[in-house]
Order: sequence, then structure tokens, then C-alpha cells
Amino acid sequence: MPGVNKKLIIIGASGHGKVVADIAMLMGFADIVFLDDNENITSCGKYPVIGKTNDLPKLDGDVFVGIGNAKIREALMNKYCDRVFPTLIHPKAVIAEDTSFGTGTVVMAGAVVNSGTTVGKGCIINTCSSVDHDCVINDYVHISVGAHVCGTVNIGESTWLGAGATVSNNVNICSGCMIGAGAVVIKNIYEAGTYVGVPAIINQF
Repeated sequence: MPGVNKKLIIIGASGHGKVVADIAMLMGFADIVFLDDNENITSCGKYPVIGKTNDLPKLDGDVFVGIGNAKIREALMNKYCDRVFPTLIHPKAVIAEDTSFGTGTVVMAGAVVNSGTTVGKGCIINTCSSVDHDCVINDYVHISVGAHVCGTVNIGESTWLGAGATVSNNVNICSGCMIGAGAVVIKNIYEAGTYVGVPAIINQF
């Protein structure tokens, strides 16, 4: 296992960070600590918060950005691009042999990623979501709990699929979109924005 006997420093002591830590532990990381800029937070689950984000250069270990906001994930991964960002995959995720994942991506329990799919860096493939065959999930995309991406879909950078959202086959979604919880995307999206409903349309409010 790639994490055996290694230290992992997780940025962001939140609920998401707690799940990331659990996956890292299951992958064999023996020493897990957190950094968080809220000085009132001293622990995340059973793991200690040992400092703030700016303390990272003084610390040895692999790094993972456990923050849901895509812009923050991107900024921190770019700022500390000289560090090692592991890919974390829960052992109870179902991953096809020919898929690929970028650095700093997490795949959570019950998720399914099928054959021919490419997932970029800094992505979140959340609990019990699915990505079918031959999809391209670009950098910093978040596929939320229970969301489903059908085959041959391309999702642009920093797009967020809300809980339970569905994207139909052969659809392209541009970068910087928010797809609301339960929305169903049935045609290409070319304009960044928030899309809601069945079928999904841009929210004008």
C-alpha cells in the first residue's frame, strides 16, 4: 500500500477532512495530522490539528487538501506544488483497471468509476456516486454524494455536481458550473452558472 508508514498532513479540519483521514488510514498512512487556520480547532476526529496552513513548509510528509471549495483546493495545490499530493481511494470503491486519477483526488466509499474514465487532480468523487465508462472529469471537479455521471461525459474544471444529480450520456459541461442537488443534465452546458431542475436549466435568480 502506498501510504504505509508515511505521514499525511491534511489541510482543512472539517467533516470532509475527517472522511479523507479515514480513507488515508485505511490506505496505510500511519501518522495523520491536520492544519487549519481556525486556531480554535484543536482536533479533527481522533487526529490533532498541529498548526495553520502557513506552517506547512516547516513540516515533512505528504499533503492532502481536505477542503470542499474547488478554488481553495486549486490555490493551495498550486502554492505548494513542490509537495507530494497522494491520490486516496477507499478500499470499498469500485474502480476499473484502466481508469486514471490525478494527484490530490479522493474517491470515497461505495463510489464506482468505470472503464476508460480519466479523473483529474484535486477532484472529489464522493460517497456512493458513480462515473460510467469513457468519461473525462477535469481538475477540481466535485461529484457529490449519490450523483451519477453516465457514459462518455466531459465535465469541465471546478464544476460541482450536487447530491443526487444526474448527467446523461454524451454530455459536455463547461468549467465553473454548479449543478443543483437532484438536477438532471440532458444536453451540453456551454455557459458557467448554476443549473437546477429536471431537466436542468440555468438559475436566473
